[in-house]
Amino acid sequence: MEQRTGRVVATVVGAAVGDALGAPFEFGPPGAFSARFPEPGHGGEMCGGGGWEPGEATDDTQMAVLVAESLLRQGGLDLPDIFARFQRWAAADPKDIGLQTEDVLTNGMPWDLAAARHFEVNRRAAGNGSLMRASTSAVYFARAGRVATMDAARRIAALTQGDRAAWEGTAVFHELVRVALEGADPLVALPDVLAVVHPDHRRRYGAVLAAGWHPDQATEFNGAVWPCLGTAVWALRTTATFEDALRAAVDVGGDTDTVAAVTGGLAGACHGWDAIPARWTEPLHVPLPGFDGRVLRSADLIGLAHRLGTGLE
Repeated sequence: MEQRTGRVVATVVGAAVGDALGAPFEFGPPGAFSARFPEPGHGGEMCGGGGWEPGEATDDTQMAVLVAESLLRQGGLDLPDIFARFQRWAAADPKDIGLQTEDVLTNGMPWDLAAARHFEVNRRAAGNGSLMRASTSAVYFARAGRVATMDAARRIAALTQGDRAAWEGTAVFHELVRVALEGADPLVALPDVLAVVHPDHRRRYGAVLAAGWHPDQATEFNGAVWPCLGTAVWALRTTATFEDALRAAVDVGGDTDTVAAVTGGLAGACHGWDAIPARWTEPLHVPLPGFDGRVLRSADLIGLAHRLGTGLE
């Protein structure tokens, strides 16, 4: 597999792998993963549990697939179409859906008002619900350059998150993936990326993305966008392999499926396809509630990633 293509595929599949790997440990304590699987490479880590089958991806990957299929079918960013797909999915009683996302998708408001109205009422919308699904859009818009990919990230994020903090975190992820797909080091690029974060949010992201930051320093649960993204970058920075990055991410505990999904997307973009253990991709599957009983497997995700990387349906 050509190097950039391998990175593209690893971004999409890596995020799904992280999602499925972390799901059984969600809301668990720190260290639960390594306590159960103390030695890397021994297998069995796609263990299932907590209502999830071994290798089953959650809402994080399901929504990422819906974004991908809209981008490909519509030939670009069609926000009403993405929102309609999200609504169809939410109405089909998925196993897991964020409380905020569910409210936005079921409150009866149109696509361009639903998240903003939720934010007006609740004033709390900086969850990681848009960051968790960003792997596919990050791949699709990477070809368009920094400004375009960060703009698209913000607009897709705003479909369900009314708080600009969530938009900015999703935009940073998009740009870090774009840099990695070019073969450059996203960690080196961080200062340049932070410079184009909205001024109101730059300091907060600068803190969690700093070289010395550790998840123990988080001031919110990692279901919030700042520590979720910060933990993914920390896991990438403090490890040398895809597998070790994912182990570190899940071991943080808390919102393990999403933290590991974000880590998997970023680590996949950096380390490439060959770095993802086959024992993690083989059982991987993504049910799509509301879409005729479809279940995507690794081969389907690989094909999806190829099309996203070239912009071809």
